[in-house]
Amino acid sequence: MRSIFSITFLFGILIILNSCDNIQTYEAVSESALYPGGDATTDDFSVNAFGHAAPNISDDKQMQFVTGNAFFKRNWVTAPSSTADLDGLGALFNAKSCSSCHFLDGKGEPGFEKGQSSALLFRLSIPSETNTTKAEPTYGNQFNHLAILGVKEEGEVKIEYEEINREFPDGETYTLRKPIYSFTNLNYGKMQQDVMVSPRVAPHIIGLGLLEAIDEKDILALADPEDKNKDGISGRPNYVNNVVSKNLELGRFGWKANEPNVKQQVAAAFQGDMGLSSSLFMDENETTIQAKFIDAETGGQPEISDDILDRVTLYSQVLAVPKRRNTDNKNIIKGEQLFSEIGCSACHNPSFVTAEHKDIPAFNNQSIYPYTDLLLHDMGKGLADNRPDGNATRMEWKTPPLWGIGLVKTVNGHTTLMHDGRARNVEEAILWHGGEAENSKNQFKALSKNERVNLIAFVNSL
Repeated sequence: MRSIFSITFLFGILIILNSCDNIQTYEAVSESALYPGGDATTDDFSVNAFGHAAPNISDDKQMQFVTGNAFFKRNWVTAPSSTADLDGLGALFNAKSCSSCHFLDGKGEPGFEKGQSSALLFRLSIPSETNTTKAEPTYGNQFNHLAILGVKEEGEVKIEYEEINREFPDGETYTLRKPIYSFTNLNYGKMQQDVMVSPRVAPHIIGLGLLEAIDEKDILALADPEDKNKDGISGRPNYVNNVVSKNLELGRFGWKANEPNVKQQVAAAFQGDMGLSSSLFMDENETTIQAKFIDAETGGQPEISDDILDRVTLYSQVLAVPKRRNTDNKNIIKGEQLFSEIGCSACHNPSFVTAEHKDIPAFNNQSIYPYTDLLLHDMGKGLADNRPDGNATRMEWKTPPLWGIGLVKTVNGHTTLMHDGRARNVEEAILWHGGEAENSKNQFKALSKNERVNLIAFVNSL
């Protein structure tokens, strides 16, 4: 009698286990994946989660980090001033400091409900016979909505959203918002009629030095521009000009992978966003047409010293990556498996092992989990900005890293995503995918409600 009861009891337990979505088939997250930045990982999940130096860097770099942080947050001022090292702002600009765009080293949002945000900028260009980026003649490569005293700003940008109503196959409805931009109150004349506009929201800037340390061959191994394996994914590299070496190099940074290294990215932001020259970019950011109307003193030639540029670069390179969260949650484990099954990891490549970083030895040979391939992908007409950038076509974007994405709300108080902040959360970001990601998006839509929730919970655990 006891043996019959025992067999019946055990059989019942097996039925219960098998009815729980087969949870025993889902493997827990590996130990190394808990630390997405390798030894450069932080366990702070607070509002300061993105603001820590990698704990494994040397003491001298820790000191450079502290001073770099001060320059990153400092407001630059109009020249001339008593603080000669910190003057030269503008005359035209988008922000007065790096942290104006990357508040708490985090991600910006469009912010048009409160007026144009410094964290959203607009790249401008006109068609070129060589299909390269050519500046709009009157307003240059970037629209500047701010100016110093006595100088007219370039104008204003108005944003409106078109609501797009759709539904999942299971009948649940959702709404996407499509931004529509218009430039008003232009102070230097009309833009060229065929101007091409690309909105760009400031990303969070953790782990940049680790991305710099990935061996180029490991990135190129993921490229398949001709889709030889017939999986529909055709990632390809963007090769861009290194202004120091004068060579074409693999682009890794920016929404279209249009900068080859962190230092050039920082110097370009100083010039384009704040109107500050450096040894990498000596020109002011005003056009020949604008220069006729602008009479402003510079803060020297260059306005950013090499020492300050190097410290801000180092600061940007060594910001630590937060540790993964809730990895023992069965729903997150299921979500991770679904992320792979529907093809998200084909572009958001989970991991790399870094090679050597010439300036930061602590970043050598680190197992990291950024969830990017740093390659360009055709994302479809819905996300196209119709503006080429280097080798990047009008519909291509670099796969953005996903590490830290679940902490943006904690740090920056919002959940907006994509290059222009149109997506209000992870679900909307997925639903905007097209082009090479069309199949994965459709598979996501076909999932059950619980499966969609689990996949999104996984992304937010990163």
